[in-house]
Amino acid sequence: MFGSLRHRNYRYYASGQVVSLTGTWMQRAAQDWLVLELSGGSPAALGVAVALQFLPTLLLTLWAGVFADRFDKRRMLVVTQSALGICGFVLGMLDVTGVVALWQVYVLCLVLGSFAAVDAPVRQSFVVEMVGPAQLTNAVALNSMTFNLARIVGPALAGLLITAIGTGWVFLANGLSSVAVVTGLLLMDPALLHRVKPPPKERGQLRAGLRYVRGRPDLIVIMVLVFCVGTFGMNFENSFAVIARNLFGRDADGYGLLITSLAIGTLTGAALAARRSGRGRPQLRLVLVGAAAFGALEAAASLMPTYEVFAAALIPVGVAVMTFTTSANSTVQLAVEPTMRGRVMGLYMLLFFGGKPLGGLASGWLAEVFGPRSPILLGGLASLLAALAGAAVLAGRRRRGVARS
Repeated sequence: MFGSLRHRNYRYYASGQVVSLTGTWMQRAAQDWLVLELSGGSPAALGVAVALQFLPTLLLTLWAGVFADRFDKRRMLVVTQSALGICGFVLGMLDVTGVVALWQVYVLCLVLGSFAAVDAPVRQSFVVEMVGPAQLTNAVALNSMTFNLARIVGPALAGLLITAIGTGWVFLANGLSSVAVVTGLLLMDPALLHRVKPPPKERGQLRAGLRYVRGRPDLIVIMVLVFCVGTFGMNFENSFAVIARNLFGRDADGYGLLITSLAIGTLTGAALAARRSGRGRPQLRLVLVGAAAFGALEAAASLMPTYEVFAAALIPVGVAVMTFTTSANSTVQLAVEPTMRGRVMGLYMLLFFGGKPLGGLASGWLAEVFGPRSPILLGGLASLLAALAGAAVLAGRRRRGVARS
């Protein structure tokens, strides 16, 4: 279950991620709460903050994938992770000194999103360099476990700290936590990395990556699914803040508990994925089943009548979404040529996060017009329909292939 931890470089990376991701989730919860406080509880303002944070993904992520195929990924990550920590320090100082304004939060969302857009495809494609192809699925699952362990601890801790000392100190703590992951990257032994020879510098490398994906129907189905689930289904954080505050009348700790409930499910799903990693390569069928189950469970959870029942219903939602995300990530990385991995993962991350501006604005508008439950309900239905459509497309291609043969 923990086979990838036998690699020294991955142990350094995973150790730093435990600390850094906890700080990241603390900041996400505190940032959402700060926006609501500065805007008088406006879901639309929260949607704008989410949109600004993910807007740079549309402009930068594909090019970051090209750079990931050509340059040293470890050095690139040192730069991006350091910059993300500095963003936390700046927002924390503005908040602690009492001069923070909503427009400043918006600007920092945009800056942080720019560095995160570059960081994401580089970080995703760096995993296989640390552990090799044989342990990639296990490492992706363990990364998800780390991510979701932080997702449990971070928001819960943030809720307590916001109530006790305010949001500013939470941002400062996140800035400090970035030191852990940067230190882990600097301690790695580059000689132990499983690097491949980078492609030669030439024009049209980005277009070559897109043509490569266009010629692979299996990758196209996964990419479309990732876009639909990432854009419409995984609008948790901003929706949960509105549901906790405006629907159930809870404070910051109540919002943190909703994220924690979801994270309990995602941590369980990641653990199950790590156990499955020893049984061979992930299958496309599991990607489709995971997406369909997530959509159905999310839509059902949105209809729960009380805060306690809603929180409990988020646990199976978390299991399903983690089944989908880990299987989709591993399937894509193992199915592509090593020299194309950075560019393909750049497109993957673009579709996964690039729709967040649309999803953030849509969820804010839906919550304003149709009530706090509507983004969760409609997002679940959209994910379910996308999974059913993907299964139908692949089944149709399979039948045509049988008929031709």
